[in-house]
Amino acid sequence: MSDAHSFRGKKIEPPLISKNMTISQLVDFFGSTGYNARRLFEAANIMKQMIDTGSTTCLTLAGAMTPIGMGSTIKTLIENGYIDWIVTTGANVYHDLHFAYDLPVRQGHFQVDDDVLFSKQIVRIYDVYIKEIGTLQAQDLIVQREIKKIENSYSESYSTADMSYSLGKATYENSPNPEKSFLVSAYKNDVPVFIPAISDSSIGLNMLPLLFEDVTKFPNVMMDIAESTAILWKSKVSGGIELGGGVPKNFFQQTGPALYQILKLKDGGHDYVIQITDARPDTGGLSGATIQEGKSWGKIKTSHRNNVIVYGDSSICFPIIGAYVLSECKKRPTKRLYSKKNSWVEEMKKVYLKNK
Repeated sequence: MSDAHSFRGKKIEPPLISKNMTISQLVDFFGSTGYNARRLFEAANIMKQMIDTGSTTCLTLAGAMTPIGMGSTIKTLIENGYIDWIVTTGANVYHDLHFAYDLPVRQGHFQVDDDVLFSKQIVRIYDVYIKEIGTLQAQDLIVQREIKKIENSYSESYSTADMSYSLGKATYENSPNPEKSFLVSAYKNDVPVFIPAISDSSIGLNMLPLLFEDVTKFPNVMMDIAESTAILWKSKVSGGIELGGGVPKNFFQQTGPALYQILKLKDGGHDYVIQITDARPDTGGLSGATIQEGKSWGKIKTSHRNNVIVYGDSSICFPIIGAYVLSECKKRPTKRLYSKKNSWVEEMKKVYLKNK
Protein backbone atom coordinates (compact mmCIF):
# COMPACT_ATOMS: atom_id res chain seq x y z
CA MET A 1 0.00 0.00 0.00
CA SER A 2 2.97 2.35 0.48
CA ASP A 3 3.27 2.65 -3.32
CA ALA A 4 -0.44 3.09 -3.92
CA HIS A 5 -0.16 6.86 -4.32
CA SER A 6 3.02 6.83 -6.40
CA PHE A 7 3.97 6.11 -10.01
CA ARG A 8 6.22 3.21 -9.06
CA GLY A 9 3.95 0.40 -10.22
CA LYS A 10 4.99 -2.29 -12.66
CA LYS A 11 5.24 -1.00 -16.21
CA ILE A 12 2.48 -2.41 -18.40
CA GLU A 13 3.97 -4.24 -21.34
CA PRO A 14 1.17 -5.81 -23.38
CA PRO A 15 1.56 -9.54 -22.61
CA LEU A 16 1.55 -12.19 -25.30
CA ILE A 17 -0.85 -15.07 -25.38
CA SER A 18 0.67 -18.25 -26.78
CA LYS A 19 -0.23 -21.75 -27.85
CA ASN A 20 -0.24 -24.42 -25.12
CA MET A 21 0.10 -21.95 -22.24
CA THR A 22 0.28 -23.57 -18.80
CA ILE A 23 -2.10 -22.48 -16.06
CA SER A 24 0.81 -20.69 -14.33
CA GLN A 25 1.60 -18.79 -17.53
CA LEU A 26 -2.06 -17.85 -17.94
CA VAL A 27 -2.28 -16.52 -14.37
CA ASP A 28 0.97 -14.57 -14.90
CA PHE A 29 -0.59 -13.18 -18.10
CA PHE A 30 -3.51 -11.91 -16.00
CA GLY A 31 -1.03 -10.35 -13.58
CA SER A 32 0.46 -8.23 -16.35
CA THR A 33 -2.90 -6.63 -17.14
CA GLY A 34 -5.53 -4.91 -15.01
CA TYR A 35 -9.13 -4.98 -13.77
CA ASN A 36 -10.42 -8.33 -12.50
CA ALA A 37 -7.82 -10.28 -14.49
CA ARG A 38 -5.20 -8.73 -12.22
CA ARG A 39 -7.39 -9.33 -9.15
CA LEU A 40 -7.56 -13.00 -10.16
CA PHE A 41 -3.76 -13.08 -10.35
CA GLU A 42 -3.61 -11.55 -6.86
CA ALA A 43 -6.14 -14.07 -5.54
CA ALA A 44 -4.19 -17.02 -6.97
CA ASN A 45 -1.00 -15.77 -5.35
CA ILE A 46 -2.68 -15.12 -2.00
CA MET A 47 -4.01 -18.67 -2.12
CA LYS A 48 -0.45 -19.85 -2.76
CA GLN A 49 0.76 -17.82 0.23
CA MET A 50 -1.91 -19.39 2.43
CA ILE A 51 -0.71 -22.84 1.46
CA ASP A 52 3.01 -22.06 1.70
CA THR A 53 2.69 -20.42 5.14
CA GLY A 54 0.77 -23.38 6.58
CA SER A 55 -2.38 -21.32 7.01
CA THR A 56 -5.45 -23.06 8.36
CA THR A 57 -7.61 -22.52 5.28
CA CYS A 58 -11.39 -22.37 5.03
CA LEU A 59 -13.48 -22.65 1.88
CA THR A 60 -16.92 -21.03 1.93
CA LEU A 61 -19.56 -22.07 -0.59
CA ALA A 62 -22.59 -20.02 -1.51
CA GLY A 63 -24.56 -20.46 -4.70
CA ALA A 64 -25.14 -23.76 -6.45
CA MET A 65 -21.58 -24.93 -7.08
CA THR A 66 -21.94 -28.70 -6.68
CA PRO A 67 -24.80 -29.21 -9.18
CA ILE A 68 -22.41 -28.14 -11.96
CA GLY A 69 -19.83 -30.68 -10.80
CA MET A 70 -17.52 -28.41 -8.80
CA GLY A 71 -17.42 -30.94 -5.97
CA SER A 72 -14.52 -32.80 -7.57
CA THR A 73 -12.45 -29.60 -7.62
CA ILE A 74 -13.13 -29.17 -3.90
CA LYS A 75 -12.29 -32.84 -3.31
CA THR A 76 -8.93 -32.48 -5.07
CA LEU A 77 -7.99 -29.43 -2.98
CA ILE A 78 -8.96 -31.26 0.22
CA GLU A 79 -6.86 -34.27 -0.69
CA ASN A 80 -3.84 -32.08 -1.38
CA GLY A 81 -4.16 -30.52 2.08
CA TYR A 82 -5.16 -27.10 0.77
CA ILE A 83 -8.62 -26.92 2.42
CA ASP A 84 -8.85 -27.55 6.18
CA TRP A 85 -12.48 -26.67 6.90
CA ILE A 86 -15.58 -25.72 4.94
CA VAL A 87 -18.62 -23.52 5.50
CA THR A 88 -21.38 -24.14 2.99
CA THR A 89 -25.04 -23.88 2.21
CA GLY A 90 -27.00 -27.06 2.79
CA ALA A 91 -27.84 -27.13 -0.92
CA ASN A 92 -24.21 -27.69 -1.88
CA VAL A 93 -24.00 -30.72 0.41
CA TYR A 94 -27.36 -32.09 -0.75
CA HIS A 95 -26.55 -31.82 -4.46
CA ASP A 96 -23.01 -33.12 -3.94
CA LEU A 97 -24.50 -36.42 -2.81
CA HIS A 98 -26.34 -36.95 -6.12
CA PHE A 99 -23.07 -37.82 -7.85
CA ALA A 100 -21.97 -40.33 -5.23
CA TYR A 101 -25.34 -42.09 -5.30
CA ASP A 102 -25.48 -42.00 -9.12
CA LEU A 103 -28.69 -39.95 -9.20
CA PRO A 104 -29.28 -38.20 -12.53
CA VAL A 105 -28.07 -34.63 -13.11
CA ARG A 106 -27.89 -33.31 -16.68
CA GLN A 107 -26.86 -30.23 -18.61
CA GLY A 108 -30.02 -28.40 -19.69
CA HIS A 109 -31.02 -24.97 -20.94
CA PHE A 110 -31.81 -21.60 -19.35
CA GLN A 111 -34.13 -20.16 -22.03
CA VAL A 112 -37.02 -22.53 -21.43
CA ASP A 113 -40.64 -22.68 -20.30
CA ASP A 114 -40.51 -23.75 -16.67
CA ASP A 115 -44.20 -24.65 -16.67
CA VAL A 116 -43.36 -27.32 -19.24
CA LEU A 117 -40.40 -28.51 -17.16
CA PHE A 118 -42.64 -28.78 -14.10
CA SER A 119 -45.16 -30.86 -16.04
CA LYS A 120 -42.31 -33.23 -16.91
CA GLN A 121 -41.05 -33.30 -13.30
CA ILE A 122 -37.75 -31.70 -14.25
CA VAL A 123 -36.21 -29.27 -11.73
CA ARG A 124 -33.97 -26.52 -13.12
CA ILE A 125 -30.92 -24.81 -11.61
CA TYR A 126 -30.24 -22.24 -14.34
CA ASP A 127 -28.92 -24.53 -17.12
CA VAL A 128 -28.78 -27.75 -15.07
CA TYR A 129 -31.65 -30.26 -14.98
CA ILE A 130 -32.45 -32.59 -12.08
CA LYS A 131 -35.25 -35.16 -11.89
CA GLU A 132 -37.92 -34.54 -9.25
CA ILE A 133 -38.50 -38.20 -8.39
CA GLY A 134 -35.41 -39.95 -9.71
CA THR A 135 -32.98 -37.49 -8.11
CA LEU A 136 -34.51 -35.26 -5.44
CA GLN A 137 -37.02 -37.63 -3.86
CA ALA A 138 -34.56 -40.51 -4.07
CA GLN A 139 -31.96 -38.34 -2.33
CA ASP A 140 -34.50 -37.29 0.29
CA LEU A 141 -35.03 -40.88 1.40
CA ILE A 142 -31.29 -41.39 1.79
CA VAL A 143 -30.79 -38.15 3.73
CA GLN A 144 -33.72 -38.85 6.06
CA ARG A 145 -32.52 -42.39 6.72
CA GLU A 146 -28.99 -41.29 7.60
CA ILE A 147 -29.94 -38.24 9.70
CA LYS A 148 -32.33 -40.42 11.68
CA LYS A 149 -29.40 -42.68 12.59
CA ILE A 150 -27.30 -39.79 13.88
CA GLU A 151 -29.51 -39.28 16.95
CA ASN A 152 -28.28 -42.54 18.46
CA SER A 153 -24.63 -41.50 18.19
CA TYR A 154 -24.87 -38.43 20.47
CA SER A 155 -26.06 -38.16 24.04
CA GLU A 156 -26.12 -34.37 23.83
CA SER A 157 -26.14 -31.69 21.13
CA TYR A 158 -24.15 -32.17 17.97
CA SER A 159 -23.05 -29.63 15.39
CA THR A 160 -23.74 -29.50 11.67
CA ALA A 161 -20.08 -30.52 11.22
CA ASP A 162 -20.90 -33.72 13.13
CA MET A 163 -23.92 -34.27 10.90
CA SER A 164 -21.81 -33.69 7.76
CA TYR A 165 -19.21 -36.13 9.05
CA SER A 166 -21.89 -38.80 9.56
CA LEU A 167 -23.41 -38.17 6.13
CA GLY A 168 -19.95 -38.36 4.55
CA LYS A 169 -19.23 -41.63 6.36
CA ALA A 170 -22.54 -43.15 5.26
CA THR A 171 -21.93 -42.05 1.68
CA TYR A 172 -18.43 -43.53 1.77
CA GLU A 173 -19.78 -46.86 3.00
CA ASN A 174 -23.02 -47.11 1.02
CA SER A 175 -22.89 -45.16 -2.24
CA PRO A 176 -21.74 -46.66 -5.56
CA ASN A 177 -19.45 -43.72 -6.38
CA PRO A 178 -18.06 -42.24 -3.14
CA GLU A 179 -15.06 -40.86 -5.04
CA LYS A 180 -17.37 -38.30 -6.68
CA SER A 181 -18.35 -36.56 -3.42
CA PHE A 182 -16.43 -33.77 -1.68
CA LEU A 183 -18.33 -34.65 1.52
CA VAL A 184 -16.79 -38.13 1.43
CA SER A 185 -13.35 -36.60 0.97
CA ALA A 186 -14.02 -34.28 3.92
CA TYR A 187 -15.00 -37.29 6.04
CA LYS A 188 -11.90 -39.27 5.07
CA ASN A 189 -9.58 -36.30 5.76
CA ASP A 190 -11.26 -35.04 8.96
CA VAL A 191 -12.28 -31.74 7.33
CA PRO A 192 -15.22 -30.19 9.26
CA VAL A 193 -18.10 -29.09 7.02
CA PHE A 194 -20.39 -26.54 8.71
CA ILE A 195 -23.88 -25.75 7.40
CA PRO A 196 -24.90 -22.82 9.65
CA ALA A 197 -28.10 -21.96 7.71
CA ILE A 198 -29.16 -25.59 7.57
CA SER A 199 -32.90 -24.85 7.74
CA ASP A 200 -32.59 -22.99 4.42
CA SER A 201 -31.93 -26.10 2.32
CA SER A 202 -33.20 -29.53 1.36
CA ILE A 203 -31.03 -30.96 4.14
CA GLY A 204 -33.11 -28.96 6.61
CA LEU A 205 -36.39 -29.74 4.85
CA ASN A 206 -35.67 -33.44 5.22
CA MET A 207 -35.66 -33.02 8.98
CA LEU A 208 -39.35 -32.02 8.93
CA PRO A 209 -40.72 -35.57 8.62
CA LEU A 210 -38.21 -36.68 11.26
CA LEU A 211 -39.58 -34.04 13.61
CA PHE A 212 -43.06 -35.49 13.07
CA GLU A 213 -41.69 -38.99 13.62
CA ASP A 214 -40.43 -38.13 17.11
CA VAL A 215 -36.73 -37.70 16.40
CA THR A 216 -35.62 -35.45 19.27
CA LYS A 217 -32.02 -34.50 18.48
CA PHE A 218 -31.13 -32.19 15.62
CA PRO A 219 -27.99 -30.16 14.82
CA ASN A 220 -27.32 -27.27 17.18
CA VAL A 221 -25.95 -24.29 15.24
CA MET A 222 -24.69 -22.75 18.49
CA MET A 223 -22.21 -25.62 18.55
CA ASP A 224 -21.18 -24.52 15.04
CA ILE A 225 -20.29 -21.09 16.41
CA ALA A 226 -18.22 -22.58 19.23
CA GLU A 227 -16.37 -25.06 17.02
CA SER A 228 -15.57 -22.62 14.20
CA THR A 229 -14.42 -20.00 16.70
CA ALA A 230 -12.15 -22.55 18.37
CA ILE A 231 -10.55 -23.30 15.00
CA LEU A 232 -9.51 -19.66 14.60
CA TRP A 233 -8.46 -19.49 18.26
CA LYS A 234 -6.03 -22.39 17.77
CA SER A 235 -4.75 -21.31 14.34
CA LYS A 236 -1.37 -19.58 14.18
CA VAL A 237 -2.13 -18.42 10.63
CA SER A 238 -5.65 -18.40 9.22
CA GLY A 239 -7.22 -17.67 5.86
CA GLY A 240 -10.11 -18.41 3.60
CA ILE A 241 -11.36 -18.41 0.04
CA GLU A 242 -15.00 -17.39 -0.31
CA LEU A 243 -17.09 -18.41 -3.30
CA GLY A 244 -19.92 -15.91 -3.28
CA GLY A 245 -21.11 -14.40 -0.03
CA GLY A 246 -24.19 -15.07 2.05
CA VAL A 247 -24.20 -16.87 5.37
CA PRO A 248 -21.08 -18.99 4.61
CA LYS A 249 -18.93 -15.88 4.05
CA ASN A 250 -20.01 -14.10 7.20
CA PHE A 251 -20.02 -17.24 9.34
CA PHE A 252 -16.35 -17.79 8.51
CA GLN A 253 -15.42 -14.14 9.07
CA GLN A 254 -17.43 -13.68 12.28
CA THR A 255 -15.06 -16.01 14.13
CA GLY A 256 -12.84 -12.93 14.53
CA PRO A 257 -15.46 -10.85 16.40
CA ALA A 258 -16.49 -13.95 18.36
CA LEU A 259 -13.00 -14.05 19.87
CA TYR A 260 -12.34 -10.32 20.01
CA GLN A 261 -15.72 -8.71 20.76
CA ILE A 262 -17.61 -11.48 22.56
CA LEU A 263 -15.18 -13.82 24.33
CA LYS A 264 -12.33 -11.30 24.59
CA LEU A 265 -9.74 -14.04 24.10
CA LYS A 266 -7.84 -13.04 20.96
CA ASP A 267 -7.86 -10.19 18.49
CA GLY A 268 -6.73 -9.90 14.91
CA GLY A 269 -9.10 -12.06 12.91
CA HIS A 270 -7.92 -13.84 9.76
CA ASP A 271 -4.58 -13.28 8.03
CA TYR A 272 -5.78 -13.94 4.47
CA VAL A 273 -9.15 -13.64 2.74
CA ILE A 274 -10.09 -14.05 -0.92
CA GLN A 275 -13.64 -13.47 -2.12
CA ILE A 276 -15.03 -14.21 -5.57
CA THR A 277 -18.35 -12.44 -6.11
CA ASP A 278 -20.46 -10.54 -8.60
CA ALA A 279 -22.27 -8.53 -5.90
CA ARG A 280 -21.88 -4.80 -5.18
CA PRO A 281 -21.09 -3.17 -1.83
CA ASP A 282 -22.99 0.08 -2.41
CA THR A 283 -26.42 -1.62 -2.50
CA GLY A 284 -25.85 -3.79 0.54
CA GLY A 285 -25.62 -6.77 -1.79
CA LEU A 286 -22.04 -7.86 -1.02
CA SER A 287 -23.30 -10.03 1.84
CA GLY A 288 -22.80 -7.25 4.32
CA ALA A 289 -19.38 -5.82 3.57
CA THR A 290 -16.22 -5.70 1.57
CA ILE A 291 -13.35 -7.67 3.05
CA GLN A 292 -11.56 -4.41 3.89
CA GLU A 293 -14.56 -3.15 5.84
CA GLY A 294 -14.30 -6.30 7.93
CA LYS A 295 -11.14 -4.90 9.55
CA SER A 296 -13.29 -2.47 11.53
CA TRP A 297 -15.07 -5.50 13.03
CA GLY A 298 -11.88 -7.41 13.78
CA LYS A 299 -12.60 -9.99 11.07
CA ILE A 300 -9.19 -9.63 9.36
CA LYS A 301 -5.69 -8.71 10.53
CA THR A 302 -5.31 -5.72 8.21
CA SER A 303 -7.20 -4.10 5.36
CA HIS A 304 -3.93 -3.20 3.59
CA ARG A 305 -2.70 -6.55 2.32
CA ASN A 306 -3.36 -10.28 1.96
CA ASN A 307 -6.96 -9.81 0.92
CA VAL A 308 -8.66 -9.31 -2.42
CA ILE A 309 -12.13 -9.32 -3.96
CA VAL A 310 -12.38 -10.71 -7.48
CA TYR A 311 -15.55 -9.42 -9.09
CA GLY A 312 -16.19 -12.44 -11.26
CA ASP A 313 -17.90 -15.80 -11.68
CA SER A 314 -16.88 -18.48 -9.17
CA SER A 315 -17.51 -21.21 -11.74
CA ILE A 316 -14.69 -19.70 -13.85
CA CYS A 317 -12.32 -18.22 -11.28
CA PHE A 318 -12.28 -21.01 -8.69
CA PRO A 319 -11.02 -23.77 -11.03
CA ILE A 320 -8.31 -21.41 -12.32
CA ILE A 321 -7.11 -20.69 -8.78
CA GLY A 322 -7.34 -24.37 -7.92
CA ALA A 323 -5.32 -25.46 -10.95
CA TYR A 324 -2.75 -22.73 -10.25
CA VAL A 325 -2.02 -23.83 -6.68
CA LEU A 326 -1.93 -27.48 -7.71
CA SER A 327 0.77 -26.49 -10.21
CA GLU A 328 2.71 -24.21 -7.88
CA CYS A 329 2.42 -25.75 -4.41
CA LYS A 330 3.54 -28.96 -2.78
CA LYS A 331 0.98 -31.27 -1.22
CA ARG A 332 0.41 -30.54 2.48
CA PRO A 333 -0.48 -32.99 5.26
CA THR A 334 -4.14 -32.60 6.21
CA LYS A 335 -4.65 -30.82 9.54
CA ARG A 336 -7.52 -33.17 10.51
CA LEU A 337 -9.41 -30.49 12.41
CA TYR A 338 -12.55 -32.55 12.88
CA SER A 339 -10.89 -34.85 15.40
CA LYS A 340 -9.54 -31.86 17.34
CA LYS A 341 -12.46 -29.44 17.42
CA ASN A 342 -14.29 -30.78 20.49
CA SER A 343 -11.21 -30.67 22.73
CA TRP A 344 -10.44 -27.16 21.45
CA VAL A 345 -13.95 -26.00 22.40
CA GLU A 346 -13.52 -27.38 25.92
CA GLU A 347 -10.13 -25.73 26.23
CA MET A 348 -11.49 -22.42 24.97
CA LYS A 349 -14.40 -22.66 27.39
CA LYS A 350 -12.06 -23.16 30.37
CA VAL A 351 -9.91 -20.17 29.38
CA TYR A 352 -12.97 -17.98 28.89
CA LEU A 353 -14.48 -18.91 32.28
CA LYS A 354 -11.14 -18.46 34.01
CA ASN A 355 -10.70 -14.99 32.51
CA LYS A 356 -14.26 -14.00 33.29
